[in-house]
Amino acid sequence: MTSISILTPGWPEYELIDSGDSRKLERFGKYRIVRHEPKAWWRPALPEREWAKAHAAQDEEGRLTVSQKLPDAWSVRLDLSTGNEEPALGITLEARVSQTSRHIGLFPEQAPHWRLVARLGRELRETAGSDAPRPRLLNLFGYTGAASLAAQAGGFSTTHVDASRPAIAWAKRNQELSGLADDPVRFLLDDVVKFVQREKRRGNRYEAILLDPPSFGRGPNREVWKVEGMIRELLHDCRELLSDRARLVLLTMYNIEASALMLGNLMDDVLRGMQGTVSVGELAVPHTAPGAQARFLPRSLFARWER
Repeated sequence: MTSISILTPGWPEYELIDSGDSRKLERFGKYRIVRHEPKAWWRPALPEREWAKAHAAQDEEGRLTVSQKLPDAWSVRLDLSTGNEEPALGITLEARVSQTSRHIGLFPEQAPHWRLVARLGRELRETAGSDAPRPRLLNLFGYTGAASLAAQAGGFSTTHVDASRPAIAWAKRNQELSGLADDPVRFLLDDVVKFVQREKRRGNRYEAILLDPPSFGRGPNREVWKVEGMIRELLHDCRELLSDRARLVLLTMYNIEASALMLGNLMDDVLRGMQGTVSVGELAVPHTAPGAQARFLPRSLFARWER
């Protein structure tokens, strides 16, 4: 494994202004939101009067208080370009706050990985030539589709699997907003474990596989998912879905008692014998408030196999 890395979003449409006392103050587009953040053990850098300027605040239970005019939903744009690509790559994502969920529909710390898959898709298409079949990417636990849309925009033929009907609907709205309706992602409402097992039997293969599993979840038919007891077998099954030209397996995890080194060890074990490099690290977000700029808010662990 290579050394542990910290990856940050670098996304002008998103800003982590401050955090502390189990809260975080963020900006999505032009709207400021306060949300619960159990990892913010420190004191905020900004005075409370600055936090009070937020358009809305969610407490630990997800209860929403709106203090300024805030639409039900709004859009934020992410530039996926890494140089002078023509045409420029980008996706547009819907953000929303509600009384029923603490999530806003996107995880900004994942932006480095969205750019990674877009860049890889473009590289594979350019290497193979326009007449070759498109490289294939499988996104498991795909949520509202940012990674899937970034992959599709970059040139992959993308299959997106999630067990949540509302998440799939949200992902399809993001596809419309991103101008990709004429080049659609294959969205599937399914249990990830069962889908991967069927793909093995069908003999389907992919050049890239993404996994972003929850610690616990249920499939469309109430199938139980527990990451600690099931992720290793799922990764073994995913290995069998890799083509001879496979370039990427990316695993990210939230809210578990683990370290990036654990994920790296797991990836190294499952992909043993395959040429490539495993790297590990954290996805973290820097603060912009004066007095907090040396801080990073840790958000996710990752392990990544590449060749």
